[in-house]
Amino acid sequence: MSPPAVPYDGDDALERLLKRSGSPYDLAGLRGLVTGVEAAPRGEAPEAWMGLVAAQPSEALRAQLRAFRQVVASASPGLVSPPLAERLAALQKELSRRGLGGFIVPRADEHQGEYVAPRAERLYWLTGFNGSAGVAVVLAEQAAIFVDGRYTLQVQEQVDGSHFEPRHVHEQPPEDWIAANLPAGSKLGYDPWLHTPDGLARLRAAAVKASGSLVPVADNPLDAVWPDRPPAPLAPVAAHDLRYAGSDSQSKRQALAAALAVEKLDAAVLTTPDSIAWLLNIRGGDLPRTPVALGLALLHKDGAVELFMDRRKLLPGLDVHLGNAVAVAPPEAFGLALDRLGATGARVRVDPSTAADWIFDRLKAAGARAEQGADPCALPKARKNAVEIAGARAAHRRDGVALTRFLAWLGPAARAGGLGEIAAIERLAEFRREGDLFRDFSFDSISGAGPNGAIVHYRATPASERHLRQGELYLIDSGAQYLDGTTDVTRTVAIGAPTAEMRDRFTRVLKGHIALGRARFPRGTTGSQLDALARTALWQVGLDYDHGTGHGVGSFLSVHEGPQRISKLPNRTALEPGMIVSNEPGYYKTGAYGIRIENLIVVTEAPASGDERPMLAFETLTLAPIDRALVDTSLLTAEEIAWLDAYHARVRSELTPLLDAETAAWLIEATRPLGG
Repeated sequence: MSPPAVPYDGDDALERLLKRSGSPYDLAGLRGLVTGVEAAPRGEAPEAWMGLVAAQPSEALRAQLRAFRQVVASASPGLVSPPLAERLAALQKELSRRGLGGFIVPRADEHQGEYVAPRAERLYWLTGFNGSAGVAVVLAEQAAIFVDGRYTLQVQEQVDGSHFEPRHVHEQPPEDWIAANLPAGSKLGYDPWLHTPDGLARLRAAAVKASGSLVPVADNPLDAVWPDRPPAPLAPVAAHDLRYAGSDSQSKRQALAAALAVEKLDAAVLTTPDSIAWLLNIRGGDLPRTPVALGLALLHKDGAVELFMDRRKLLPGLDVHLGNAVAVAPPEAFGLALDRLGATGARVRVDPSTAADWIFDRLKAAGARAEQGADPCALPKARKNAVEIAGARAAHRRDGVALTRFLAWLGPAARAGGLGEIAAIERLAEFRREGDLFRDFSFDSISGAGPNGAIVHYRATPASERHLRQGELYLIDSGAQYLDGTTDVTRTVAIGAPTAEMRDRFTRVLKGHIALGRARFPRGTTGSQLDALARTALWQVGLDYDHGTGHGVGSFLSVHEGPQRISKLPNRTALEPGMIVSNEPGYYKTGAYGIRIENLIVVTEAPASGDERPMLAFETLTLAPIDRALVDTSLLTAEEIAWLDAYHARVRSELTPLLDAETAAWLIEATRPLGG
């Protein structure tokens, strides 16, 4: 329950409370802090930021900080962004002023991650498209937006086709469009902070093919026409306890430093916030649903780290946690640090798939040798240690309790009529919030009834939501962030009696899910080599799905983690013990329904059985019943039926003791053997 609202007593009263608390802030500094706090997600602990103001704020100070934040939030900046059509025209005018024939607007920030802060939502501001991946190319007389198969329906609903031509990023890639439409002799601009060298090579070739050129810009022209662009977010950064991390930061830093020394490297650039969070055992809240803090870092060959991050985000005591080997500097000092490396001719590891092109250019100009290579944190972070795996099991057990309570509630609530997609999300959220160590959701839940379930990354809004209706399918994809693990689970539920087609499609998806979950494979196998296992039953009748089958998952970090994945796209990263990935085949019939079954699985050593070479397998972490009403047993083999019955027996055994009597009785019925 939110505390009662208290009126703001005025600046003088707040100044006195700040001094009494020992806060380092005066009123002007506090206003700047709160402006940044307003630009960060509110999350599940909207008052955690007060710990940045004072180590132990009194109730009186808390009340006035609460009121002061309202004052700051309600203060009008006097600037309002123009309508979408005018934004495009404003950008085109700015490009003309700069002598640019076009500009590339990716959905990206300086860290190249899936989630971005509001100030980096340039693609959304320009086009109205709010998906997690996409790019627009704006020329003087025309523009196009490119999205993948997850967003083909969404982009048509959100973007005005008279201004932006929607195209499939893989089937009709940006480089083809640029080559065909960029006027000869034109300069196509790009922001070097928003692109990686890997991504720029094809775009540069396309511009040359059109007899034009690709040129970097010193400052982003879109930012120049975005009048009310938000500031950088400021959310508290805290230590991540060793009981959940399983390995202290010093051990991690020394192990990575030793590897750098072996390769005769002087330093490595770290640009991804989850790598920095993992290495230093810190967590933040600058991005939606992902407990990371935005910043950059340099790891040196002696294990020392330079962390470039706004100090205002660091909670009291974090310096002690970081230790003397970690120096904190403001973000604007990052370029000078690269210059210092260049002055010594240092060899610096930089990941070309995640680091901004700006970094490579700065290192080269400074005289350093930028050695392309993988982020040194990526693989160790992906290979969860024993403590993290134990935490994942515990987190999934608690999460299974919440989801089972939700599924038990869902049937009667849907039959009663009037249950909407948003109300369903809110009820599931209530169940999750009651779990120990819960901190947030791992992404915004996908709650799709009927045809909305066919939109892979659908988000229910008051304008789009449907009621759960008899004879339709309901897809719920959700997850949570717990201190000891991150969850992600999808279940598809029949509301009333499903059709024969629905049962056929669901069972084929289930067959793929089981095939992947049961897989045994030799060391060195990649996820792309296993992907067909999940699709075969669909392929047999001419069906498929457009998304990957599995993504890596962090440990109280990003729900989408690399470098491992399971998909059609080539992937050189072999699956290794300790890696957590999702197992989520699906099927989507546009305008009718969507089906997806998702569990998280962890790579393990396979039990020995006379194998000639070391084999690996998967352990399923997720614990939640699969809707038996949608299973057509005539399509399953005896081994597949045995797998599902064994899985349900495990769900029943582990969750029943943790449930109330009514929900436990429902679970026993929901997990009956298929033959029983």
